[in-house]
Amino acid sequence: MPRGVAIPELRQQLFAAAERVILRDGPAKLSGRAVTTEAGVAAGLLYAHFTDLDDFLAAYAVDRTFIIGATAGALPDRAGTGDPAANLTDTLLAIPREALAALARLMVLKPELAARVRDVLGDHATALDAIEQAATAYLEAERRLGRITETVDPPAVALAIDGLLHHLVLTAEDIDPRLRRAITALVGTTANERSGDNG
Repeated sequence: MPRGVAIPELRQQLFAAAERVILRDGPAKLSGRAVTTEAGVAAGLLYAHFTDLDDFLAAYAVDRTFIIGATAGALPDRAGTGDPAANLTDTLLAIPREALAALARLMVLKPELAARVRDVLGDHATALDAIEQAATAYLEAERRLGRITETVDPPAVALAIDGLLHHLVLTAEDIDPRLRRAITALVGTTANERSGDNG
């Protein structure tokens, strides 16, 4: 690319390139050169916008955490509508899979990024926390509405669902049916459905 030509959405282009490197080669292979080569831009361009690689990775982690948190954060608003297990599954499947898988791998290699994400987005703002908290709030709301049984422990089930999602994102190709089956088993059918069946 010629010098002096602005690149629209450069940050997102670099973030997407970093994501591809993480998913293809692993986070240990990340370097400024690997990212810019993958993005097809000049080698020094990353450092023209970020202090160093850690600064870039922190910005990437904040960006992807925000996206993941915003998607998961819509879940509590679905309380009282539709099927609880389907609401959980559909919301979790709407989270960008590549972003979640890449961020999880990066955080394992660089756990110190979690503190930098919290500095920007606040406490409990890592992607892991955001999903677990949204699921907990949703399940608590559904339990108050009587749409899931009192035996469901929202924090425990939310933690299990969060772990399940990350396991499937990191290991499975087709996660939809497995995630749906597991969440249905964890949450069960709605209390109203059971009452109707018994009536």
